[in-house]
Amino acid sequence: MSLLSNLQSLFFGLYHTPPKFIARAPGRVNLIGEHTDYNDGFVLPIALDRAVYIAARARADRRVRVAARDFPGARVEFSLDAITRDAENRWSNYVRGVAQMLEKRGARLRGADLFIAGDVPIGAGLSSSAALEVASALTFREINNLEIGDLEIARVCQRAENEFVGVQSGMLDQLASVLSRENHALWIDCRDLSYDAVALPTSARIVVCDTMKRRQLVESAYNARRAECENAVRVLREKLGARVRALRDVTLEEIKLLAGTALRRARHVVSENQRVRDAVRALRENNLAAFGRLMNESHASLRDDFEVSGAELDALVEIALKQKGCYGARLTGAGFGGCTVNLVETRAVAAFAERVAREYARRVGVAPEIYVCRASAGAEILPVE
Repeated sequence: MSLLSNLQSLFFGLYHTPPKFIARAPGRVNLIGEHTDYNDGFVLPIALDRAVYIAARARADRRVRVAARDFPGARVEFSLDAITRDAENRWSNYVRGVAQMLEKRGARLRGADLFIAGDVPIGAGLSSSAALEVASALTFREINNLEIGDLEIARVCQRAENEFVGVQSGMLDQLASVLSRENHALWIDCRDLSYDAVALPTSARIVVCDTMKRRQLVESAYNARRAECENAVRVLREKLGARVRALRDVTLEEIKLLAGTALRRARHVVSENQRVRDAVRALRENNLAAFGRLMNESHASLRDDFEVSGAELDALVEIALKQKGCYGARLTGAGFGGCTVNLVETRAVAAFAERVAREYARRVGVAPEIYVCRASAGAEILPVE
């Protein structure tokens, strides 16, 4: 049974009526441009061919009932008149947060019966949380006929993550889930939210390798890294003036006014922004060797200056770079566990996946999950079968 058929069956089994539609929102993998989004910088993600799906039907009242295939037996119900966090079923906070942010911007939502399923690995750094937020936003938009565009959907979802869930993330994940095009990467300027699709080469594939080490961003050093960047901006603004709104606004020469941790964090962000610019140029010139080198430099910077890598991520990158046909490898996502992203020559992919899996399991003692990915289109509403 397909995932969508299974989802419809689960919905009917719980609510005794079929869903009216299914919202689909893909996860993402970021090719390059890490921890730059909340610094007004540049990013280059793709939407994955893995997604979160919500089967939905409107209710006549203001109650929302939610269940999720990945959390069997956990059934959540809340009122749109009193949306509060759920400390036990924390996965439901992404749905609750989106509903609250839509209400805050003036919508009066109808209740809904929802059932969630997906194939984006949870806690792997592939933005299962943002995919759930975006799918929730599309669901409420569809049920309530809301006049809200895709960019505003991404903003609402980011607010839900920042203000309700408590992770001070940028908008990279939500924008990638909403705006991506099939077979393209998405170049985003996170200051003005301009974006452009960049065609991916057919001679290479994106391969994601999962360390199987899970992390919770709320409990990690993610928020601390953002605070360290903001502190560096405050110091630089005092020295360079009001033109410094974010680390995007300074050069590698100017950050020498910093010292210690602040210098290292700023050096990563400023150099990473330049790497994204160079990576877009390399893709457009079909220069995969140059793109791979930029990925490798990005990982080194994340490991040494931003300090968000770890033994498992470093092992996967080291193993990958020894394999024939691998142009580049780096951690992707916030770090602290999760996945690496690799650019691999198409004809070498099968051997790459087999050898990386074998060597990582031998070295670390855990078999990695390896996904050969295709860049998919962004979020959408699907009809039921």
